[in-house]
Amino acid sequence: MAIKIYELCGKDETRLFSPHCWKTRLSLAHKGLDWDTIPTQFVDVAGLEGGEKRTVPTIRDGDTVLHESYQIACYLEDQYPDKPSLFNGEGGKELSKFLISWSQGTLHPLVAQLCMLDIHNLLDDENRAFFRKSREAMFGITLEEFDQKFAKDNTNLVKAMLPLENLLKRQPYLGGDTPLFADYVVFGPLQWLRVSASHDVMPKEGAVADWFARLLDMYDGIGRKASAGFTAA
Repeated sequence: MAIKIYELCGKDETRLFSPHCWKTRLSLAHKGLDWDTIPTQFVDVAGLEGGEKRTVPTIRDGDTVLHESYQIACYLEDQYPDKPSLFNGEGGKELSKFLISWSQGTLHPLVAQLCMLDIHNLLDDENRAFFRKSREAMFGITLEEFDQKFAKDNTNLVKAMLPLENLLKRQPYLGGDTPLFADYVVFGPLQWLRVSASHDVMPKEGAVADWFARLLDMYDGIGRKASAGFTAA
């Protein structure tokens, strides 16, 4: 039986933009598991699978329901030990936890600066109202004011990823010779930007750009096949 995964979308159900969902989507592909995607809009997330405070991604695997991408990865690792490892041991788990903290504290805010209003524009009227109310309460300003605060170029994003650039000059993946969940942690926000932004601000040259391209093409190219907000390489 295929695993169900609830993934965030806008009114175009093919444009799946949540960075956390992409971590889980690539984790499932990494394990070679079958899954069925259930596109889910913002207003429907909290009540998924009978819950009151669900988040995405949420998966159902038989009788098991889980949310939060790292917890899902740990579940997949334990439940399917005969499949390729997402962590290659405890060190891979610790690396993933570090990158989750770094990514959500550094990359996610920079990506949000580049595409927050674009995400709003991907939604239908009901979800736009929900998104606007929640984000404007978070930022204390309108989405338009937030959007106007930041230059639409990738200078700060590229600078923030310099440590990864230096590492990826020496090895093909953050996990070493092959990708691990740690790679998907960083892939997630970059794919969020690629899918959401109406303007092309993706890094074009260097080790990070090459690494991202390799991950886009892995697993039958599921990353590159995703609808993007611009014509991406």
